[in-house]
Order: sequence, then C-alpha cells, then structure tokens
Amino acid sequence: MARCIFPPSPKLPSSPSPIPNNVTLFPPLLGDLTPEQFLADYWQKKPLLIRNAWPDYEPLLSPEELAGLACEEDVTSRLILERGGDYPWQMRYGPFDEADFAALPETHWTVLVQEVDRLVPDIADFLERFRFVPNWRLDDVQISYAPAHGNAGAHIDNYDVFLFQGFGHRRWQISDAPVPEGHESYIEDLDIRLLENFSIDHDWVLGPGDLLYLPPRFPHYGVAVDDCMTYSVGFRAPTHEELVSAFFSYATELVDPTARYHDPGRTRPAEPGQIDAATLAEIRAVLRSVTQDDHVLNRWFGRYLTEPKRGSFAFPLDEPYADEELLAELEAGAELRRAAIADLAYVDHGDGTVLFVGGEEIVLPPALAFAAPLLTGTTPLTADTLGEHLAEDAFVAVLTEWVNDGHLLVM
Repeated sequence: MARCIFPPSPKLPSSPSPIPNNVTLFPPLLGDLTPEQFLADYWQKKPLLIRNAWPDYEPLLSPEELAGLACEEDVTSRLILERGGDYPWQMRYGPFDEADFAALPETHWTVLVQEVDRLVPDIADFLERFRFVPNWRLDDVQISYAPAHGNAGAHIDNYDVFLFQGFGHRRWQISDAPVPEGHESYIEDLDIRLLENFSIDHDWVLGPGDLLYLPPRFPHYGVAVDDCMTYSVGFRAPTHEELVSAFFSYATELVDPTARYHDPGRTRPAEPGQIDAATLAEIRAVLRSVTQDDHVLNRWFGRYLTEPKRGSFAFPLDEPYADEELLAELEAGAELRRAAIADLAYVDHGDGTVLFVGGEEIVLPPALAFAAPLLTGTTPLTADTLGEHLAEDAFVAVLTEWVNDGHLLVM
C-alpha cells in the first residue's frame, strides 16, 4: 500500500477554453434540488433521502485500499466490534496490521477511517460535491467498511452529515425528530455511546449512489445488509465553550505580559470587602481591549477554523519548486489541486484581505486581494483559469509557496 499522500498523476491536458471563476467541475449530489433549495428547505431542519444521487457512480475506493489506509501510522482509524471482540461493542484504535484484519469474525464489525479526502484524490473530488457551504464548515470524509450486520450502533451526531452509499447496501432507521441536548439516554458501560431507544419513523435500504442527509441530533442506526462501504461527510460545529476557550488562549498572545493591574490615586474604601465600580471598569477595559477589536476576532477565527484537526498537516515537498519551474508545469498542462478544502479561508476587512491556510495567515496587499476567493474557491486552478495572473510575480510567489508547503498539489 502506498503512503497516505496524494500520489503524482499524469499531467492533465490544457482546457480548450477558459473556465469562469467560481465554477466547479463536480456538481452537487442533490438530485433535482438546487443548493439554494436544499439549504432553505432541509439544512438543519429535516432529513432527506435522495435515490440515485450520483447516477453514473462507480466505486472510488476498494475495501483493501481502505484497510491499507487503516494500517498507516499517520491515519486516524477505528474498529468497532459488536461481536468477536474482548467484550460487546469493543472499540479499537489504529493503526492496524494484516493480522488484526485476518482475526476478525465474518460479521458484526466495522472499520472506519477519518479524513480520507486528505489521503485519496478521488475522495477529495467527492468532497468537492458538497461545497455549497463555507469551506470551514466542512470537516472530512470518513469512510466505513462493514460486512453483513456490521454497524456503529444507534447514535446521535452533533453535526450535519451526508451518508453516501459507496457500494453494497446499508439499512438506515432514523427518527424524524431531533433529540434536545441532555435528553438522550445511553446504554451504560460501553466503549461507544449507543442510544437505549428511539422512535423509528423511516426504514430505508440505501444502495450504491444513494444519499441520505441528516441534520444534527437526529437519531439514526445503519446496519450493513451485505459487504458495504459508506462515505460520511461531516461538518464542523464547534461548541460555544470550545470557541471561547480557544479565543482566550489566543488572546493571551496579544496581551503585554509585563502589564499589571494598577490603581494610582486609590482612596480608602468605605467597605473593604466590596469590589468597587472603578476596579470593575478597569478589568472590563483590559478584556475589551482584545474582545472588541473586530480585526483581532476575525484573524483569530480564521486561524482557528483552518488549523488542521487530528494532526493532519500538509506534506511539504522534498524538492521545492522555483517560481519559473511551477509556471512551466502549468503551461505544460498541469493542474493545481487544493489538498485540504477545510484548511482554506479568507476574511475581507475594510482595509484589506487576510488569507488563511492551515492555521496560518497571510495579509494580502490590495493588488493581491483577488487571490483569496480564487485560491479558496471551487475554480480549477490551471493556466487557463489563472490566465493573466500568472504574469504577476507576487501571485506566482504565493502559488509556489503553497505548492512547496503542500497546500496545493501539482497534478
């Protein structure tokens, strides 16, 4: 099994005509619905089943390839054994090896691999079909393989999820009503959080090319009917606690470490136990100095959202490109591919643009502001689409830096 990075591929021929900006080569898998209709009528509101969402679909990954990824040291993988483990519903964590898979029973287990979109080009293309929400909301494509009866139990996800049937068949039982936070009941003393019960409003068997959308906290239970693979597209939904904690951790970097509270002109208090208004005003001023600056909040948020989760950082090139070498590759027909969509974002300020990639920020001068939507968008990056921008040295320098750092891949 090859290492878990995008392998080089033959150079693509130049497109016969320019592709307009903000166009994707990968249409959404929403059946007859437009993204606008889906977002208005279903997103975070109610489940949706789309039969034959991808009419000409062919498998993008084999079970053997998925197992190979689960054996890699730098890949997040899990194995759930309803039966055949040391105890019911045992959870094991990768990396695994061939002996682990050889020892598995014939049924009632599931292997899951996270962030397959960062590891396999075809799965990265698959994720492109869900880019009708902001980049930062996309988490990853998790792929599961299960023989007959394999499943992850009846559970709730705290985020939106699309469940695409890659091959084989899976039976999904779902509820039509979300469970409010704190109102769920789980079976005790298990490695995974399984619901004790829930009302079943729909009972569907999905086949290859079918797609099921579930909003947050809708109970669901998916069981393999036969050998099957399911692609799960999850979305980031940080808790308020996570956001506040992360921001104040960042804010400590902005504060002068030598500055202290001071109160010259202090008078004797009427009541020594009382925290007076002047003291509270001083403390509020310290906190507001970092929380009320929109630039500070925006730049923290961009860094926070684009920082790779699960340690999946980009792979810098061993042999970096020079600017002129990259230009030659593009002119010869190469395409630049975005390695991890969720790691790319930007913020427009009134006085400039800040581009974020992998948790780092790049302040763009006005002359380069066009690069932010172009590099983080859906437009294929070729000599045709980049056009006259390839004559701008500063822009080519950004492209080369991103390629050398592993954020853009030369295909």
